Amino acid sequence: MDSNSVSPLPPLTLMENEKTPPGTPNGTEMPPPPDEKRYEEDPDNAWNCCSWCEYLLIVILSTILLVGVLILALFWVMFYRGGFAWSDKPLKQFNLHPILMIAGFVTLSGFSTLVYRLCRCVKHIYVKLIHMFFHAAAIPCIIMGFVSVFDSHNALAKLNFYSLHSWLGFVTMGMFLMQFVIGFFTFLVLLCCDNKTYSCRSAMVPIHASLGLANFWLAIATAVTGIIEKERETAKDPTLSDDNRLIEHYITTALGVTLVIIGIIVTFAVRRTNAPASAKVYVTERI
Repeated sequence: MDSNSVSPLPPLTLMENEKTPPGTPNGTEMPPPPDEKRYEEDPDNAWNCCSWCEYLLIVILSTILLVGVLILALFWVMFYRGGFAWSDKPLKQFNLHPILMIAGFVTLSGFSTLVYRLCRCVKHIYVKLIHMFFHAAAIPCIIMGFVSVFDSHNALAKLNFYSLHSWLGFVTMGMFLMQFVIGFFTFLVLLCCDNKTYSCRSAMVPIHASLGLANFWLAIATAVTGIIEKERETAKDPTLSDDNRLIEHYITTALGVTLVIIGIIVTFAVRRTNAPASAKVYVTERI
């Protein structure tokens, strides 16, 4: 064969299954590499029988406790604190404070956190919207609860922001507002540029999840210190009989214990069910 008659090499072409890299003339974006899965992709979707049993237990127990703690607080205020009002009676206006704060910071925020654990068969964007809805519903409760105690203290000539409970509550409200604003813009608004903002959102996920869980525990600590503060005032109230004082003691104790149990269950529930025991990964990291 003549060495001078070598046929030219065929032009280089892309393989059929090869993706066009970003920045090429057609502007096609490459998906993340196989070893860098998107944070909303859960590889542990295949559940076994134990996982489903745990799921049902968490759903039932968390629902009972999150709703039950609010009902118990309503029972305490209605039957042992004289009910509630808005402006004419400062003591009854104050009674709105524990009801609204438990509703906003514990019940609604608890369900919002558990959405990522409970809504397993819902599209991820819908889970985000449900998560935001519960937090948005908690905002008016928190605002009204704050205004009620502030006005009540002013009417009774009491100092504001003098106790551990009040300062913990102030920090909790500030962290809640920060979390809501940052989460709304990072995980909803930035979705308009999904691929371009992926790295930013994925970096924010563990921060948002960890601060959210810390904020929930801070709310529980604030509620427990508020219960202790109220119980001390009740012990000094000369208008109460010993029987009523004892019953209120049991009710407030039950409230405090229930709040701590809720914190434990929510913390347990937001982990990945099928992850290894050594893995420190939370379901809320799929935000």
